[in-house]
Amino acid sequence: MRIGIYGGSFNPVHNGHIHLAGTAIEELGLDRLYLIPSRISPHRSTAEYVAPEDRLEMLRLACKGSRYRKILRVSDYELRSDRVSYTIYTVEEFRRRFPKEELVLLIGSDMLLSFDKWHRYEDILHEVTLAAFSREEGDLEELRKKAEELGKYGKVLISRAEPVVVSSTEIRKKIAKNENYSCYLDKNVVQYIRSGNLYADKNAEGEAEG
Repeated sequence: MRIGIYGGSFNPVHNGHIHLAGTAIEELGLDRLYLIPSRISPHRSTAEYVAPEDRLEMLRLACKGSRYRKILRVSDYELRSDRVSYTIYTVEEFRRRFPKEELVLLIGSDMLLSFDKWHRYEDILHEVTLAAFSREEGDLEELRKKAEELGKYGKVLISRAEPVVVSSTEIRKKIAKNENYSCYLDKNVVQYIRSGNLYADKNAEGEAEG
């Protein structure tokens, strides 16, 4: 069995994330793909994070609406931990769960280019096949070069699929400004954000009410 691991802040999960997941399932022949929201990311500020349970529920809703819902799984493994969500810890946990299965770690192209700065990156490559997916046009040559450098530690694959360029940061800004953002998200995620008033500019609301 081939098992995918796809971590991130998913703050919020958007159509680009789900597109990448579907592309990975098709291109790599994944039997399962675990989406794993991070609790304390080593790569990003947590200042604009919503509650872990909200990010987890939005992921579940987005996966439920996907044509690949029978393959997609949502894991709260990192959210249940109180330590920084270094990828090696998650890889070790999934290796413990699936000692004989092939593990495939999915990352974006921006992450591949700095992968040799990750905590214990050699150990990660010893345990998984690394699959990088382009997030912008025209970066394939640079990605291939980096994949060749990392290849001495393990197997690295580069996807040629067309990227869907969506930014969680830009979505949060649109929500805070009360601009339309529904085209970037699953309809059930949109409803969840609206019903919970997530990512709203609380200061702006207070001024409006006053």
